[in-house]
Amino acid sequence: MTDAPTPVGPVTIVIVDDHGMFRRGVRAELESAGASEIDVRAEAADVDEAVAAIAEHHPDVVLLDVHLPGGGGVEVMRRHPWPDSRYLALSVSDAAEDVIGTIRGGARGYVTKTITGPELVQAIQRVATGDAVFSPRLAGFVLDAFAGTIEVSAVDEDLDRLTEREREVMRLIARGYAYKEVAKELFISIKTVETHMSNVLRKLQLSSRHELTRWASDRRLL
Repeated sequence: MTDAPTPVGPVTIVIVDDHGMFRRGVRAELESAGASEIDVRAEAADVDEAVAAIAEHHPDVVLLDVHLPGGGGVEVMRRHPWPDSRYLALSVSDAAEDVIGTIRGGARGYVTKTITGPELVQAIQRVATGDAVFSPRLAGFVLDAFAGTIEVSAVDEDLDRLTEREREVMRLIARGYAYKEVAKELFISIKTVETHMSNVLRKLQLSSRHELTRWASDRRLL
């Protein structure tokens, strides 16, 4: 893939994520790694705040979490208050149905929260110039979806039983994270993780972490 042209002047962005600590961390990282290249205009914690911020600031790029109060990242793109803004998903989830659903919703790229500051600056710049940005694993999901080898609708039918937060907890637990690690990753308490995990097992009619891992693996959610 050839390099995208470098934007003229700093790229203006709005950061959308329901975790305030994470938003502040991303903002600090961007301002450190791309001080002259990135201009953070605003932050938003849910769909309504995001729509209002985009309408007010007309950013070049919206850095968008997938799971948000008020309808999720796809709902922000559906309401699309500024047609010249491009969307780059930044999510803890690397599950196939999240990636494909977000791209179908209008995002130009999808990266996970393990990305470094300099890598994120580069991804934002590429999206601002119209390029598409994915990690190789996530790009593979998109190609598989177009080839018809991933049945996203079947995956969604099972996941519809879970809330967005329960899905996040489910994926991390299924990957082998300890409750303490999940709590740290999602900025919630260990007790809240335990509650979500109990709900996940009950809704999916599973009895153990082992069964959950097998369930998630069968659906290519790991």
